[in-house]
Amino acid sequence: MISPLATLPPAHPRHRLLVVLAFIAFVSLGLPDTVLGVAWSSIRRTFGQPLDAIGLLLAGGIAGYLISSFFSGTVVRKIGVGKLLLFSSLLVTIALIGGAVAPSMAWMTAIALISGLGAGAIDAGINAFGASHFSPRIMNWLHACWGIGATLTPAMMTALLSAQVSWRIGYVALASVLGLLTILFLVTLNLWDNPSNMERSDDPPHAGIIESLGQPVIWMQAVLFCLCCGIESTAGQLLFSVFTESRGLSVGVAGSTIAGYWASLTVGRIVFGQLSTRLSTRTVLHIATSIVPVASLLIALNHSTPVSILGTMLLGFGLAPIFPTLMSVTPARVGERFAAQSVGFQVSAAAVGIAGFPSVMSAIARRNGLESVCWFLLLAGAVLAILNERIDARIGSSISHAEKTRGNAELPNRC
Repeated sequence: MISPLATLPPAHPRHRLLVVLAFIAFVSLGLPDTVLGVAWSSIRRTFGQPLDAIGLLLAGGIAGYLISSFFSGTVVRKIGVGKLLLFSSLLVTIALIGGAVAPSMAWMTAIALISGLGAGAIDAGINAFGASHFSPRIMNWLHACWGIGATLTPAMMTALLSAQVSWRIGYVALASVLGLLTILFLVTLNLWDNPSNMERSDDPPHAGIIESLGQPVIWMQAVLFCLCCGIESTAGQLLFSVFTESRGLSVGVAGSTIAGYWASLTVGRIVFGQLSTRLSTRTVLHIATSIVPVASLLIALNHSTPVSILGTMLLGFGLAPIFPTLMSVTPARVGERFAAQSVGFQVSAAAVGIAGFPSVMSAIARRNGLESVCWFLLLAGAVLAILNERIDARIGSSISHAEKTRGNAELPNRC
């Protein structure tokens, strides 16, 4: 396996440092994103809440996420990427500390709003930077780093809960890590806003919000992100409850399965990151979106525990390259002028899927049974695959041309 750092131009050491910083940031960003998947059962018992009360936390999180990510393009133009990342990571740290001492569900909901504001800005800021400066390989590795963080948290929370340790201790641990990330952003503040070796003098000026919203391709991209991340979040947040409360699996087995789901997502991004030098982005997206409904079917059929676990792992693997690959081709699909705004919109759409899909499905599952979650994953996966093919038929040829022109995205100004 080739290290992603080995692909960077040796003439620009700043490239390497920024990639390493982005990798560390995404590991840290992934840590709090998956905490509810395992911790929610304990949190709701602490505050005496029903299963679908998770929607309150997700609604608070998505509100903050939508606001910060939607306006991230405008904010970056005004204060720069460095300050955006610094202030945002500080917000997430404060939110996690607040969660650790939360006295009520209302408090947890307010904390979710603060956390969403920080997480949305970090996500959009680094993705916008990466879409313009990193190749598809680096983008897949970048999001694999997010998967590492996302995998560690369920494993950590499962270990704590199995040892009868409070879920609050897990929040303290996460706050400590995000605090260190905040310090890292502080000492590297100027690097993000002065990547002189990575900029091109002929870059077009960025488009505004209104003009960008008038581009149909930007809306189509946004829908794909909403579907992809909605499926990913629903599986990560609710399958633990499905396995323990509907199928009778132990906390240890179910928690390990969810950790394995996030691990397979990480592995998938590493694998597809390597394949991106041999396969076009169109092929990668076709393969990945075809895997998702097949994996969902294996889970929904509930043939046996091993088959359900296999389906869960396969689902993570199939979802793995979709987000980073779509993000990487954003400048080619929508144009460089619209790229920064489009990334913000895409992250906002992803947030809608991340919070909206599990919220709706938890309410449906409360009335129709937890197994309905699995059939929803199958339906959403099928729609994702079909929509991707339709969008590809409309704009895919321009992407293939762009990839051939730039040598599979290895532009001089891209790592």
